[in-house]
Amino acid sequence: MADDNGNVLETLEPGSVRRIHLVGVAGTGMGSFAGMLKAAGYEVTGSDENVYPPMSDMLKTWGIPASTPYRPENLDAAKPDLVIIGNVIRRVNPEATAVRERGLKQMSFPAALGSLFLERAHSVVVAGTHGKTTTSSLMAHVLVEAGKDPSFLVGGVTQNYAGNYRVGKGPHFVVEGDEYDTAYWDKGSKFLHYRPRTAILTSVEFDHADIFRDLPHYESTFAKFVRLIPKDGQLVVCAAYPNAVKLAREGCQGRVVTYVAKEGAEADYTPRGVAFSPAGARFEVVERGQVLGTAELPMGGLHNVENALSVIAAARGLGLSFEEIRKGLATFSGVKRRQEVRGEPGGIMVVDDFAHHPTAVRETIAAVHNRYPERRLWAIFEPRSNTSRRNIHQEEYAHAFTGAARASLKVPERHDKVPVGEELDVRKLVEDLKAQGIAAEGSSDVQAMVDLVARESKPGDVLLVMSNGAFGGFIDKLLTALKARMGA
Repeated sequence: MADDNGNVLETLEPGSVRRIHLVGVAGTGMGSFAGMLKAAGYEVTGSDENVYPPMSDMLKTWGIPASTPYRPENLDAAKPDLVIIGNVIRRVNPEATAVRERGLKQMSFPAALGSLFLERAHSVVVAGTHGKTTTSSLMAHVLVEAGKDPSFLVGGVTQNYAGNYRVGKGPHFVVEGDEYDTAYWDKGSKFLHYRPRTAILTSVEFDHADIFRDLPHYESTFAKFVRLIPKDGQLVVCAAYPNAVKLAREGCQGRVVTYVAKEGAEADYTPRGVAFSPAGARFEVVERGQVLGTAELPMGGLHNVENALSVIAAARGLGLSFEEIRKGLATFSGVKRRQEVRGEPGGIMVVDDFAHHPTAVRETIAAVHNRYPERRLWAIFEPRSNTSRRNIHQEEYAHAFTGAARASLKVPERHDKVPVGEELDVRKLVEDLKAQGIAAEGSSDVQAMVDLVARESKPGDVLLVMSNGAFGGFIDKLLTALKARMGA
């Protein structure tokens, strides 16, 4: 499709380009895609407004030049056959403008991924509001351990591979399917470009309030996604979300398979005898009423048992034996920032997690509490996303901290995408938590929060820090303060 946006392409033959330039290369997804393109044999360059660690170090390691700031001259040096435009890039960006003026071939990141990698692969797409990164990483690892040599591109750094992409020679390509928008000229969801043949739908709850009006609008993009699955494909959907199952059964042409972490529930895949310990989860896997065997997962939480069941269901549909699957589950080391233990100075454990939606906060707290039931849990939360900053989930957050003995909440700064009067009321949330017997406080000052937690935490505590951003360097500052205090 070519219009006043310039020569925008939706499809491209892989052999028709050699030099590729990425505008917005320092973003997590774009930077990783740049690394994948380089590994696949393309000459790759990029540009961004700011290029800083860790992505600057990764790009340098991969041998990908990254120019800064954005300017038309970057295109002169790159001489690209194709320009990939990140979804944070606006139409007025100087390089985006120059691409249009020069009539250079351009694509969005999702369209390029779909055309250059997924068109000839068996695309395994993991979509849903929650659990996408962990589930897609686990799915990829199970296929690797089974000897299928898959490719993958996920939204977090996998501990097993010290990165978030892999270029394999096998038929499968596992990709995390993001429902966020694609590019300044394409406001459809990224996952609509991913050609799913096998898909996992983990959940559908309202999110991304900056681009979706309400839950029906949000559900509509998932309805489009499930319709992409072909008749010989498979959609694995979580039965804990009836609206997701309804979308699947109404729209998917392929086989629909259900799973849920509730024992004895009506679903194709369920667990039995779930037990948690500091080592993780152990449970029997029930497939359509028959016990396949016992699975061990080095992660806590019923939500991760549920994630594992989705992978088991999808892998069984791909022809893997339970023994092959079990090996992958047991050797999965997790994903950075998903219940990641960052340190334990003086017996005070600091855990980093990406949770920001109230459901994710609730499940993460429950998982950590169940994994360390004898230890006091202190939850520290930064509502940073465009949705979590809003009062749309005010009541859900009020009931999301069960299991925590104490909660410290960051008061978000004003944000131009959050209308006045629609901000999350942290003061009210603190009072609601206190009414439940949870000691709580709010603060707008990160350093003050660090000082408080470092001063009042005790040996044996678990400090669970939840944010989908850097939280002003909270964890690094906290670890430094704890080491100084404890002499560790």
